[in-house]
This record gives sequence, C-alpha cells and structure tokens, in this order.
Amino acid sequence: MTHTESINCHYSLSVISNHRTRHPCTLSSVLSPTNCMHGGGVGYPQLWLIYRPRILIRKHGRRESLPDTSISTMESEKKGDSCTSSAFDAAAASGLVEGLRVEFSSGKTRSYQWRERQLKCLLRMTEENEQEIARALREDLSKPELEAFIFESLLLVAAGLRNPLRILLAMVSENSHSGHFYGSCRRRFSEYSMEEKHGGNGKVGRIVMAAATKHLTPVQLELGGKSPVVVDSGIDLKVSCRRIIAGKWGCNNGQACISPDYVITTKDYAPKLVDALKHELQRFYGKNQMESNDLSRIVNSNHFSRLSKLLDDDKVSGKVVHGGERNESKLKIAPTLLLDVPRDSLIMKEEIFGPLLPILTVDRIEESCDIINSGTKPLAAYLFTNDKKLTEKFVMSVSAGGLAVNDTITHFGVPSLPFGGVGESGMGAYHGKFSFDAFSHKKAVLYRSLLGDAALRYPPYTKRKLRLLKALITGNFFAIIRAIFGFSRD
Repeated sequence: MTHTESINCHYSLSVISNHRTRHPCTLSSVLSPTNCMHGGGVGYPQLWLIYRPRILIRKHGRRESLPDTSISTMESEKKGDSCTSSAFDAAAASGLVEGLRVEFSSGKTRSYQWRERQLKCLLRMTEENEQEIARALREDLSKPELEAFIFESLLLVAAGLRNPLRILLAMVSENSHSGHFYGSCRRRFSEYSMEEKHGGNGKVGRIVMAAATKHLTPVQLELGGKSPVVVDSGIDLKVSCRRIIAGKWGCNNGQACISPDYVITTKDYAPKLVDALKHELQRFYGKNQMESNDLSRIVNSNHFSRLSKLLDDDKVSGKVVHGGERNESKLKIAPTLLLDVPRDSLIMKEEIFGPLLPILTVDRIEESCDIINSGTKPLAAYLFTNDKKLTEKFVMSVSAGGLAVNDTITHFGVPSLPFGGVGESGMGAYHGKFSFDAFSHKKAVLYRSLLGDAALRYPPYTKRKLRLLKALITGNFFAIIRAIFGFSRD
C-alpha cells in the first residue's frame, strides 16, 4: 500500500462522531496530525475532524490545523464565538471538493480492494483509539464508558463512513449552541442559511433540502420526532421497563433521535407502570440519581434551558411523579416521569430530546394508534405487548421510520434492516447494503447485437406494422400470425 493510498478515504468527508451526540468533543489529542497523517506508517484514512477545537484538513498532500485553543464548552458559551482564526470558508471548501473530484475521476477509488483497505484502516483507527475516545466522551458528555463503547466505538465506522456529509450537517444543526464547534461550522455553512435553530427535525431538514435543491443534489435526511412507546397490560413489566429505561436514559440520557419520547398506556395500568419504572430507575441509577455516574449530562446550557421550560409549563408542572431535580451548573436533570400529561402541553408539541418521559393514559390501548397517527410521523415507534392482534394492528397502521416490538432502539443496530425516517422524520434509508444503495446511482446499460434488425420500428409507418405491433404487445399468437401474413379481421 502506498503512502497516498493509506491516507485517502473513499468518501470526501468523515466526521469522527456519533451523529446524535450534539456536542463537541475533546478528540484533538486522540487523532493528532502525527497519528492521522504521518509518523510510523500508521495508515489511517483521510479525515476531516471538526471536534473541539482542532480541525485537521488533508488537501493536496498538505497538513493544516487550527490552533489548539482548548476551552471548556461552558466558558466558550460565556465568551461567545472566539474561533476566528483560519476559518474554513466556502472558497477552501470548493478547493477541497475540486481536489477530491479530480482524485475520484482518476479511477483509483473505484476498486473493491482500495475501498476495503480504507475500511480496514478506519476500523483499526477506531480500535487503537478506543480508550481515548471513551475518555473524551466522558469529559464532554459525562458519558459512561460502556455506553460510549456501544453507541460510539461500535457505530463509529458506520456513522462516519456511510454518511459523512449528512452527519456533518446534522452536527452543525444540532450543535447550534455548542461553543467552538458551532463557531467554526457556522461560518462555513453561512451560505446555506444554517442559522441558530434548535434540533434536527423538519425545520433543519427543510433548510438542508433548500440548499441542496439549488445544486440538484440528492439528500438522505434522518431527522427525528416524538417516538412513542405503547405499553399494554399482561406483559413482563420488569423486563419491559428495563428496556424502556435502556432506550431512554441509557442512550445519552434521552438525547438520541430514536429515544422513547413519550409513553401511552391505559388508565388502569399506568400506576403499575410508574411504580415499576421508579423501581428499576433506582436499581440502575441509585436513590440520588443526580449523582449517578451512569447518566450523561445535558449537552449545553441552551438545551438545559429548553428542557427546563418544558418542565415549568403550567400544564405539566404538577404532573411530575418521579425526578424533576435540576442542577444548571452541572447541566444535570434527573430522570423524570410525568403522568397524565395533557396532549396540548409544550412537552407534547416538540421532540423532547432529554431525560423527561411523559405518560399519556387512554381507556383502551387500541386508541394509542390513533393518537400516534394524529401527530407527525416519528423516526421510531415501540410496542410492548403479548397480543398478536394488537401487534398486527400496530405494525399495519402506525407510520414511522422504524418499529420495534417488545424492545426499544435495538432495531438501529441490525444491519439487515433499513434505518431512516418518513415525512417529518426524514427520507431515505441506510445501514448495511441499504447504505450502498442509498449513495449509488443505478446506471442502466443495454448491450445488443447488430444482427436481426426489425423494420417494424422504422418509417414509413403502415397499418400492417401497426397491427403487428399491437399483436406483439398483447402477446396474441393468432393476431401475430394474421399481421405477419397480412390478414385482417375487417
């Protein structure tokens, strides 16, 4: 393998991040210029790193980096946008893209062997830096090491390699208040009107699509939404609650696009469900859950304020049955359960994206499908039941990006299943072979011989040719014979 081949990645951009962490990360020490570009023939692929605060760009054989002005996210928010040096602007982006196009046009990136080498290099980079990645995520997000391993190290190659540009756009939109990260990315995407907006839902999707439309660029949008959990009676409540907790608080503390957003259950079953959730939350995170080391913190102060506003809404402030504690200085919010939340409250009007879990109650569990379908289509929907008829109705009637029965979020990790949204939760799908298909153009090619040319397709057009053509299209054997010999029914 030549040196050039060892540092060039199949895709133009690869961002080292899980696409929904919504926070910059101190990975400048993990993937330094020495590790990435030179030194000992490590052979890592070309990467565009936009983690706080250093940016590494590989362009035309040169190594460029921004000064490592390390500063905490909280400090950067107080001081404002201080990343003003060496901005990667539109002109620099155009030059980088043009260089990548020239390289792609050379044909070197098309072979199976070349692509396989890049994947192996990226996998080795992930494995060799696993502990440093976990440490950085702990520092930035207070993310537990086990959770980092499951959702970051195991998914790093899949996330960074399959959809680099889509992930970058998602990170820009979703980190809209994250200190240095936003400061540097905001300028780079200013021409696409990537202004300060919350979330990665339909609002940001429309901005991305509007920018792509100008260049007739196809897009794959994985957005978000309010992913419901329907809990039926007569189930193994202990296992069900554990799986709900794992998908909600065990997945970046609810800050993930497919985390359960709210629960629907019957009025009779709700007390049992609440008690079981409380019991399992205490087993997982202790009596003082604000001090648990197994819960990630809120990504930044803006999101903390947004979540606090949802909790302080007059319509739900008296509905908290568990948790609700907050510590703004530490960006901590305890796992919170809210019972009998009105459907017109603020918390039910937007994706929560945090550790708050409202519970809606209905008279009959079958009503849940109508409630879900009355809103925008979510990225995921979950059902816990032993009732086959209810399962069939749920699968057939609920429109969502993906469904899981008797579990949460695990469908995301199955490579044989497509992952993507529908309607407000996105468009297109990827994972496994679906990723290859999503970013491949299906080019039709027809090969024909020059022998056996048919005069039927050429002028002058006669009634005999018309009769024969109709007979061939319909496949009527006798009509074909009549047309060939000039017979007519007239």
